[in-house]
Amino acid sequence: MPDRTTYVVLPGYQNSGPEHWQTRWEAAEPESFRRVEQADWDHPERTDWVARVDAAVAAAAAEGPVVLVAHSLGCVTAAHWVATASAERTAAVRGALLVAPADVDTAEVPELVNFRPVTLERFPFPAVVVASADDPWVSTERARAFAAAWGARYVEPGAYGHLNSDSGLGDWPEGRKLLAEL
Repeated sequence: MPDRTTYVVLPGYQNSGPEHWQTRWEAAEPESFRRVEQADWDHPERTDWVARVDAAVAAAAAEGPVVLVAHSLGCVTAAHWVATASAERTAAVRGALLVAPADVDTAEVPELVNFRPVTLERFPFPAVVVASADDPWVSTERARAFAAAWGARYVEPGAYGHLNSDSGLGDWPEGRKLLAEL
């Protein structure tokens, strides 16, 4: 089996647009970064999203090691996947970059209620949670609690909002450094 790492990209609610750092990373390295395409980005269903992550990890694992690159609801989806995936499947994952995890337990967005509660099971691989000091979708305290529960290192890069296209991160080189550390 070749040892080429595949970065499985897990966007959040309503997907990541063309200026989002996830999309930029995919465009820069399309052979390494693969987005999990969800059936419905605007009306997410937890079981469907988790099943698509499982299928994407299985496909990528056939080619080599896997690293998850999640944003917002993608982080919550990754946590639900970890809680339900087989040990064989999770063993294929070398790490996870979990950026701006959305606190769906407090979000008043009807489309996200079926992701409640956020799973707090420890990840069986190294992970980093990155959360902005002023993220409207998760408090610093809650982001730290997610990191602790998931067994992840916590990084707070400053005040950048939801660490998305609106944050003006561009290619987000700081995120690439964190990814390389996994």
